[in-house]
Amino acid sequence: MMNVCPRPEHPTPMWERKNWVNLNGEWMFEIDQSKSGAERGLITADTLNGRITLPFCPESPLSGVGEKDFMYCVWYKKTVSLNDEELDGKRMLFHIGAADFETHVWINGKSAGLPHIGGCSPIEYDVTSLVHAGENVITVACFDDTRSPRQAGGKQSMRHVSYGCYYTRTTGIWQTVWYELVPESYVKYAKFLPDPNNASVAVQCELAGCGTLCAEVYYEGRLVGRAEKKALSVTGTLEIPLSEVHLWECGAGRLYDVVLRFGEDEVKSYFGLRTVEMRDGKFLLNGKSVFQRLVLDQGFYPDGIWTAPDEAALVRDIECSMSVGFNGARLHQKVFEPRFLYHADRLGYLVWGEYSSWGIDHSDIAHLSAFLPDWLSCVKRDLSHPAVIGWCPFNETWNVGEQQKRQDNAFLRIVYEETKRYDPARPCIDTSGNYHVVTDIYDVHDYEQEPAIFKEHYDALITEGTLFEKVRDGFRQHWSGEPVFMSEYGGIGIHIEVNNSEKAWSYGKATRSYEEFYARYKGLTDALLDNPRIMGFCYTQLTDVEQEQNGLFTYEGRQPKFDVKTLYDINTRHAAIED
Repeated sequence: MMNVCPRPEHPTPMWERKNWVNLNGEWMFEIDQSKSGAERGLITADTLNGRITLPFCPESPLSGVGEKDFMYCVWYKKTVSLNDEELDGKRMLFHIGAADFETHVWINGKSAGLPHIGGCSPIEYDVTSLVHAGENVITVACFDDTRSPRQAGGKQSMRHVSYGCYYTRTTGIWQTVWYELVPESYVKYAKFLPDPNNASVAVQCELAGCGTLCAEVYYEGRLVGRAEKKALSVTGTLEIPLSEVHLWECGAGRLYDVVLRFGEDEVKSYFGLRTVEMRDGKFLLNGKSVFQRLVLDQGFYPDGIWTAPDEAALVRDIECSMSVGFNGARLHQKVFEPRFLYHADRLGYLVWGEYSSWGIDHSDIAHLSAFLPDWLSCVKRDLSHPAVIGWCPFNETWNVGEQQKRQDNAFLRIVYEETKRYDPARPCIDTSGNYHVVTDIYDVHDYEQEPAIFKEHYDALITEGTLFEKVRDGFRQHWSGEPVFMSEYGGIGIHIEVNNSEKAWSYGKATRSYEEFYARYKGLTDALLDNPRIMGFCYTQLTDVEQEQNGLFTYEGRQPKFDVKTLYDINTRHAAIED
């Protein structure tokens, strides 16, 4: 077990208060395969039979548990000491960044509220009425059945072991646990709506209590905007003119700092000043065409699984990507933590906000009740991040797990429409790859490994204005002229040096030499860069993940497997790239 608090940094850089306490570190822990813990008295028990280091999942080495088998229920318990002075006139908000999948919380043996359903969205309970001065016992139980048709799990293996493009599972808590003490009147939530064309930003707030709402905006320490409104309650919107305009761009975050005050409450936040739109088949950032040169990032770590071992690992992944010429990433089949998004914001790194949709039976609309609230909560959490330039709730919905069940089109349509209702400003892809129902961008997955054949698939976009896409033998879907995005291609394996395991898996026939790899990589990428009707690409993938060994960097240590400059030159050579 770790003796110091792991992941000590504030988990939500866009929403920081001074009065917060990180609860990561050692907790009591117990695996409950029979899901009988409540009946056996674990809610009020003084101890559990094991220990775990949070925020790491029990499958991970960093947790100190390292159990890789299915765990259908896990329990956590920790005692926290509070005093009268810190509780006086304050409300206590208990937070878990994310836990998979159904999470129950008790404080001193009493329920904190209804269970939280979903493995990706933030968990928050107001526990003011349940705590007291002295020792307080926090108990958490997480029910998790990866093979349940109502549960989305992303790339978590539904077999006993990892295989193909499915990897080690994440059970229970996998993001930071903390609490904060707030005044009776406080800001519950805020979203930022930047308007660079009018040199302003709107701040829309949800409020608890009543009072005066004030916002101050700073750029590099200089006050560049201020606004306030008196006697507000429930909601409040501030329109703030800015005396300086600094655009958020690729490779240049140029973030504005914000201080929000409501009564005695104070929150530190930030925003980026930029616009995104689709026009004439192109992606526009601040009105300028930018070719999206993205890489597939699955956010897995050998020692933490879904949880980065430290903040430096989050930065390292972005730096690896940028070093070989990518300007962003598809954050694939996982909702990445806010601290990662902060560094993407800071570095000017484009990302698509996606969900861990694989595993849920999207042929049955009854499962919408488990999917939609978790997804929309993630959208709400992340929609003020300037780095997030689009949403994609589903990925490859032609089947469910290993069962050939076609999607329910109404399921996908409802999720798309509700996403656009939450955030009309960004493009939304209903389902990446196939089968599209209603989408702002028509994206394609194509793992053809022969460059000439790959290029031929999309030549008709140029010559005839038509798109032929072979999804699966016997299946086709209709392109209606939407912007075209190659959101998965490549996946090239290489069977030399670190990739010579018999268990290694990749999307296409592996290359046998570096020369063969570079030729194939360049041929596939050139076919996309040279096609003026394609708005961007996403190469599979940034790093190896367990047995899937088609990354540009190693899984352990994130070391480059290929010459960085060669890849950078291939990815950035085209004159049409304007960023």
